[in-house]
Amino acid sequence: MLSAFRRRYLDLLGSIYIYNEHRGYTSIDRVLEAVRVRAPDDTALIAAIEKHRADERKHYYMFRRWFELQGRMPLAVDRTCGHIDRFVEIMFRRTIDALDTQAVIDDDAQFEKLCRVISLTEQRGYRQVHVLLNHPAVLGDKVLTRIFRIIEQDEPSHWAPYDGWLRAHGKREPRWWERAVDSFIHSELLFVKLPFLFLNPFVRRRTEWADAGEAAVPPLPVAA
Repeated sequence: MLSAFRRRYLDLLGSIYIYNEHRGYTSIDRVLEAVRVRAPDDTALIAAIEKHRADERKHYYMFRRWFELQGRMPLAVDRTCGHIDRFVEIMFRRTIDALDTQAVIDDDAQFEKLCRVISLTEQRGYRQVHVLLNHPAVLGDKVLTRIFRIIEQDEPSHWAPYDGWLRAHGKREPRWWERAVDSFIHSELLFVKLPFLFLNPFVRRRTEWADAGEAAVPPLPVAA
């Protein structure tokens, strides 16, 4: 029984992470589009965001490989389990897919808000990885542990470019209510959505990978 609970927990955890990693790197394409128009000469910022995107894509493929080694597809979780999805919906009152990229390009306040949302999301992810790396169920899976170790190393560089832009342009840091929104989204996932999915036997598995149709990447080692 305990083994079955552990497998279900890791299955769900991996499914939520692979969704968020894919959503992460595909959403960063919108950010890059805005930055390349707003600041085409800021090569350092563009390079840092490109690295962020590359890391998110690498993480996605590590989780994909983890599922492939087990011979199964991830559970079909959706944007309700996406931290950045929920954050954007609350702060911009629209989904990521409906976000007006041109408005973000044209409006300093919109871009500033987006930078804070991404920074808080990445910092939340970093703290959560620390929690998971002390979780016995995760530590019992050597491959998954290695994946989270790599994410732990990569993560600090992910919020740096957005915080750097805010400081360089004299923009404010996140206020208490923005941090409260971040905490609410995390608690909502942890205490409401995750238990519901865990106990719901009717959650189906994906029938194809989220990156189907995207350009292929070189094969990755098991957790690298």
